[in-house]
Amino acid sequence: MSRSKDPLKISLWTRLRVWWEGYDIRDVEKRLVERAQKAAQSEPVPAAPPAEIDAVLPVAPWDRRRIEIAQYIWGEGYCGPGGPEHVIALSKLLAMSPEMSALVIGAGLGGPSRVLAQEFGVWITGVEESSQLAEAGMELSHRAGLAKKAEICHYEPKNPEFDRNFDRAFAKEALFTVEDKGELLLAIQKKLKADSLFLMTDYYISSPAVMSTPAFLEWREKEPQRPYPVTGEDMLELIKRAGFTVRVNEDVSEQYNSMIARAWSEADKAIAKLLSQGEEGRALVDVLMREAELWSRRSKLLESNVLQVHRILASKKVTKTMSNW
Repeated sequence: MSRSKDPLKISLWTRLRVWWEGYDIRDVEKRLVERAQKAAQSEPVPAAPPAEIDAVLPVAPWDRRRIEIAQYIWGEGYCGPGGPEHVIALSKLLAMSPEMSALVIGAGLGGPSRVLAQEFGVWITGVEESSQLAEAGMELSHRAGLAKKAEICHYEPKNPEFDRNFDRAFAKEALFTVEDKGELLLAIQKKLKADSLFLMTDYYISSPAVMSTPAFLEWREKEPQRPYPVTGEDMLELIKRAGFTVRVNEDVSEQYNSMIARAWSEADKAIAKLLSQGEEGRALVDVLMREAELWSRRSKLLESNVLQVHRILASKKVTKTMSNW
């Protein structure tokens, strides 16, 4: 059967438009099949193999191509919503100065870490669960001349070990994929100095009931890394148990979703640029489409209040002893 008669071979441009307009690609595929079958009348239309329906490359959690595409969408050094201006505005709550050191959990490609080092002069140790991201992030710090000021290294959330004490801590969407959040929070608290501040943003479920909904189950199944989200109330309790006092707890889901939409509104330009780069560029477009589907699912769950994004600021409790008097 020729490509022109294949009703399921939807162009990448069409897939992006379908996603952006909020439609389900499976519904579009079904309608195209029905239309083609009707036009062909008695001519049967063979079912296309799965590879024809979803012609994308298998993508490791963070391989070279996905890292490249992430920076096409979010900017150099970033692999999610919130560029330099957002990180600076968000981090003003931490009141940092050049004399301080800060631990960044979920450092990714190191963009936020380098911005904090440059804007506030703070000494950053960024830790990242993905060894691929950590390696690429450290390379970017070297290129920026910030290898010492904004170090990015690999760590294991199941066995968190930090080799120094810090004045501040920052985590950007880093705990929702950690199963034992309490252990990680306690490890962070132990390495913070007295009166230190801890700022975090993360995904939460709006209620335990949503975990049985088809939308949530699909999202959990298709995330590149298994998520373990909790409610905002449960996270606050975990933070308190770890020895923190919560100062700020704000739902920023709408702002976060706006950042997603703003970044992906330029995706057509990225596709045009990639398609001009030959075979490798076309392979990268396939990866971009997989990434678009990932962020489409997240965005829809935020819009429907299945998922939420909160900003939380906490301070380390100081236990009074005789020496404090």
